[in-house]
Amino acid sequence: MDTTGFVEITSETELRELLGEPMPRAVTKERVRLHERDREWLAASPFCLVATAGADGTCDVSPKGDPPGFTHVIDDATVAIPDRPGNRRADGFLNLLANPHIGLLYLVPGRTETLRINGRARLVSEAPFFDEMIVKGHRPHLAIIVEIEQIFFHCSKAFLRSSLWKPEIWNPDQLPSHAQIVKSVQQIPETLEEMERYYGPEYAARLYG
Repeated sequence: MDTTGFVEITSETELRELLGEPMPRAVTKERVRLHERDREWLAASPFCLVATAGADGTCDVSPKGDPPGFTHVIDDATVAIPDRPGNRRADGFLNLLANPHIGLLYLVPGRTETLRINGRARLVSEAPFFDEMIVKGHRPHLAIIVEIEQIFFHCSKAFLRSSLWKPEIWNPDQLPSHAQIVKSVQQIPETLEEMERYYGPEYAARLYG
């Protein structure tokens, strides 16, 4: 990569000279235990992003989605996220085995704020609350337990700038189908027609199977 013309930031001092200091409100919003508003948000959220990093610093962000309230609140300082059938890569899980630090970002459709949780995590293959995580007959075989170290609401600016929740400007058909994308970026034996069928209407029926 040609870096001619790049001006790299290499210290906190340089960064602060460029950005300035955070507003007091941005600093004091951090908490370490769940507030009732946090519980309400978790109960309404059907989707979160899970950020992890391996022992070597290699990062991963994985989406998790289920019916609203899928994150189980154990107590004011602990939550649990169920695992569902997936591709079995387990990138984030492998990271957590080496480095327990985790970051969560919870979204509620139509809302431009997000709830952020940072903490330490561990994996469990059984716990009493697993029975409360059953969806469409599927009882999780694995869950992430997160001990909260930092929690706060993040402001709306990114969502407002991106107009993410404005369906009138959505244009999903500007991109090829997922089957076409898979065929173009991976070497797989299946034909495009086979992949289109795989990602067709029956795909949703296999979410918990």
